[in-house]
Amino acid sequence: MSDLINDAVTTLNAKIGDFDGSAKFVIEDEGCIMLDSDGARAGDEPAAVTMNADADTFREIIEGDLNPTTAFMSGRLTIDGDMGQAMKLASALA
Repeated sequence: MSDLINDAVTTLNAKIGDFDGSAKFVIEDEGCIMLDSDGARAGDEPAAVTMNADADTFREIIEGDLNPTTAFMSGRLTIDGDMGQAMKLASALA
């Protein structure tokens, strides 16, 4: 597992706490992170929403340097699935 995935899991667990949905981040050339009521963890399972980004974009989002909505609107983040879950997660990350 990559350092980015390990660091992101730690950061997401600290930032988000309880998340009552299911989401998956797919980070190009790094791996996947699952987020659900159990918290964030490395994994690749089905989720209500899947978000895809390159490593730099993902890092900027979780560090708070890039708003997830801005990333989506500029094409740096793609979203497949439940937009409501994506918006709830974006609010938690902001």
